Amino acid sequence: MQLQDRIDAFIRELKQCSLQGSYQIASQTINILKHVIGESTWTSASELIKIVEDESKRMINAQPSETAVGNMVGRVLKIIREECSRLGKPAEGDHENKRLLLSTEGTTDDFTKEDFPNLKAAVIDCVNELIEEIDACVENIAMQALEHIHANEVILTAGKSKTVEAFLQKAAKKRKFQVIVVEGAPFYEGHELALSLAQGGIETTVITDSAVFAIMSHVNKVFIGTHTVMSNGGLKAVSGSHAIALAAKYHSVPLNVCAPVYKLSPQFLSPETEEGVNHFVSPEAVLPFSEGSIISDVQTVNPRFDYVPPDLVSLFITNIGGNAPSYIYRLVSELY
Repeated sequence: MQLQDRIDAFIRELKQCSLQGSYQIASQTINILKHVIGESTWTSASELIKIVEDESKRMINAQPSETAVGNMVGRVLKIIREECSRLGKPAEGDHENKRLLLSTEGTTDDFTKEDFPNLKAAVIDCVNELIEEIDACVENIAMQALEHIHANEVILTAGKSKTVEAFLQKAAKKRKFQVIVVEGAPFYEGHELALSLAQGGIETTVITDSAVFAIMSHVNKVFIGTHTVMSNGGLKAVSGSHAIALAAKYHSVPLNVCAPVYKLSPQFLSPETEEGVNHFVSPEAVLPFSEGSIISDVQTVNPRFDYVPPDLVSLFITNIGGNAPSYIYRLVSELY
């Protein structure tokens, strides 16, 4: 498949929301960028950065709510600049290398005079290492499970996070505990997670979203996944997560978030800007079209995600260890 055909196919999948989960999106993005670097014609670092940025704009604009695309672009741009620095670029202006994504101002001019014959091979090697890191993220997070889950604890979770699922199943090999799964209406992804955990021998109970506050007093810890981790330590997580976080805060129950580093985004999100980056799906599951005349009299929205402020989060469990929400900005600055 030609490079442009590969990119066009990926853009179609993003627009149609046919890719499930941030892992698939991040993995495909980084593989496409690897082909862009290897198959495009360029002679200097500035030309390569310009090519990557131009192709990335199309992918990011195809589905702005999928931040994993922009995150991978930022990581690749940082790799290119770091390899230029390693191969001989002066340290002058290194702070500019941390500018992210599609802002070409002040980033490519420093590289126009540089021409490193080994740059392509060096960048591709680093990109391959990044691909290996992404593939191992879930396993590395799951290996920390025994540090956070102890015997006879009651754990609450929500949605269908593959990272949380692997985390709990890893702990269940050496610990006996109970899991309460919030069903997550109207998508009911919690049912899928509960079935998978039950088949793995974990004592599992499914509850409705409205029962979260009542049951929280019996819970020892909350573990949830997330779609995106913002620079301020806030979350863009599955709908219903904010209510769970508020209940956990009220009952002084730790809220731990399992999040691979490729979900860390340089973006900021607040309740005022949430609508612009949220993803809204058909309201039919909330208010069926069969209701008839009511449909024309009300406006119904069905958001896919909630924004959870950083003050409601106790700990982030990433593939490089546990971190407090206040430390996320430092991780983001190191990554991008």
